[in-house]
Amino acid sequence: MTAIRLALGSIAIGCIIFALKYLAYALTGSVALFSDAIESIINIAAACAALVALRISALPADDNHPFGHSKAEYFSAELEGVLIVIAALAIARQAAMALAEPAPIAAPVEGLAVNALATVINLVWAQILLRHGRRVRSPALTADGRHLMADVVTSVGVIAGVALVGITGWLILDPILAILVAVNILWSGWRLIRESVAGLMDEAVPQETMDTITALIAEHASGAIQAHDVRTRRAGPKTFVEFHLVVPGDMSVSASHAICDRIEAAIRLGVPDSVTTIHVEPEYKAKFSAVQVASD
Repeated sequence: MTAIRLALGSIAIGCIIFALKYLAYALTGSVALFSDAIESIINIAAACAALVALRISALPADDNHPFGHSKAEYFSAELEGVLIVIAALAIARQAAMALAEPAPIAAPVEGLAVNALATVINLVWAQILLRHGRRVRSPALTADGRHLMADVVTSVGVIAGVALVGITGWLILDPILAILVAVNILWSGWRLIRESVAGLMDEAVPQETMDTITALIAEHASGAIQAHDVRTRRAGPKTFVEFHLVVPGDMSVSASHAICDRIEAAIRLGVPDSVTTIHVEPEYKAKFSAVQVASD
């Protein structure tokens, strides 16, 4: 299943989830279920933004964007985070009003059953998005999947809380639960914003990936002396690797180029969707802190 189709699926699923959750709110009048329904609107808006971002990121490199358009997905994740924060504030306002005048919950069994159905659908779709998002390393799909998983956790808490209100008759629990939902959504939005900003700021790859890259350089740079100033960054599904390769001063251009080709091929296999740039230098440019090349 392609990323574009998944984004389209998220829009359709989001509309179904919102309809079910709003029905649950209409049946019960619960402000907690209202907060759960409001979050579903954000899911739809975020899925639309993800679809646009995925279409843009799929465009090939051009004269104005020689490194491609893959960073467009980070803007989608950023927008989703902002929308989540706005939703959290709207829910908190509604909850504060209900806190002043708690209202009884009507038809709790029917409402909770409808909300539970929506939650199960959300759970299944979130797992699909996360699995495919991690496989293709798509920030937009992964962000959407994480948001839906947070929505699932929230919905489970809401269902348990509203059921408790129905059992105990403590009406004050309903708006309190809505406030807790708002706080949880706010935290989820902050995490998305933080992660997307890291991508836009060219944050380096995780240490585990960096260790893989340096190991591949050391293993496949036979004939060179060392590699230093290894730098990495990510842009959507792509990983960019740059470093300086020190070779003997009397080595021919063809021989040094063959070493570079060998390293680039190894990194491409070890780190999918990677783009490697190597600057070849003579031996007097060697540095004390460097990746030492494995001997033959």
